[in-house]
Amino acid sequence: MPKVRTTSLSRRGLLAAGGAVGLGAVLAACGDEKKGSGSGSSSEKSGPWTFKDDRGLTAKAKSTPKNIVAFTGVAAALHDYGIEVKGVFGPTKTKDGKADVQAGDLDISKVEILGNVWGEFNVEKYAALGPELLVTAMWEKDALWYVPDESKDKILKLAPSVALWAAQTTIPKAIQRHEDLAASLGADVKAAKITAAKARFEKAAARLRAAAKSKPNIKVMIGSASQDLFYVSLAKTSADTLYFQELGVKFVEPKVNAAGFFEELSWENVDKYDADVIMMDNRSSALQPDALTSKPTWAQLPAVKAGQVIPRTTEPIYSYDKCAPILEDLAKAIEDAKKAG
Repeated sequence: MPKVRTTSLSRRGLLAAGGAVGLGAVLAACGDEKKGSGSGSSSEKSGPWTFKDDRGLTAKAKSTPKNIVAFTGVAAALHDYGIEVKGVFGPTKTKDGKADVQAGDLDISKVEILGNVWGEFNVEKYAALGPELLVTAMWEKDALWYVPDESKDKILKLAPSVALWAAQTTIPKAIQRHEDLAASLGADVKAAKITAAKARFEKAAARLRAAAKSKPNIKVMIGSASQDLFYVSLAKTSADTLYFQELGVKFVEPKVNAAGFFEELSWENVDKYDADVIMMDNRSSALQPDALTSKPTWAQLPAVKAGQVIPRTTEPIYSYDKCAPILEDLAKAIEDAKKAG
């Protein structure tokens, strides 16, 4: 989640801030009903459209929404199913103008970016798009990811909304919900590319399960770095790491703060937990391992010394195409890992 530099952070803001380490979350999508250039093709559907989201609310429209606006990660997932969006909000473009990691295969030059950081959402631009559907992720019940609380009422008056869980779920369940939404919007979820990606995902899951079983003593720590703090996430609070845990991966269990997602450690105390592999938050809002060379305590961690630090896709794009490589990479890391901590 994006770094949020405010004097007082809401719980959601903290999650969005790098500190959400074990919390990947962010989804979104906007869409034209047109052929997807990649995964599946979308087909025109006539008549009333409805979709029951993960809040338990049913979004309704007289016809299938075409002008879709979504959280960047959700938009990227819908793109993989052949559903395109008109606008996005959330981390989309890096400082050098390139696509953010959360944008997946989106062509960011073809979408209206309504906000690129936490708290940023241009309501006027949103209204000008003539939105027919707003889609985002949900880390906490009824809290719309990257939809600012102060302008939420104005935003939600302009179009029906859909929120899909990014926490309190697992990768397969989250993918299924994104697929359900894409199908309702006209995607061909039986397209060859999608079924091939699903087969790859299932094979990768079996590989990760086997790797975890073969290395039962390997312990993994979920980390995210900022200049002043190192965050250790609790595996069961995020869809990705909860699923890895279900597949048998052993994780460090931090003493989480009141919010329940992660523990903040000073850099002096970064060695509090023994770990053989460290998964580091890959979001642009978090410091990456090559930026931590000036932190002597980081360099002394056994996993760092052993070269067993890997990226973590903290906010997965919930399509089979994007999640299969995540499982493959973690499986390989565990297969190759030696006891370090």
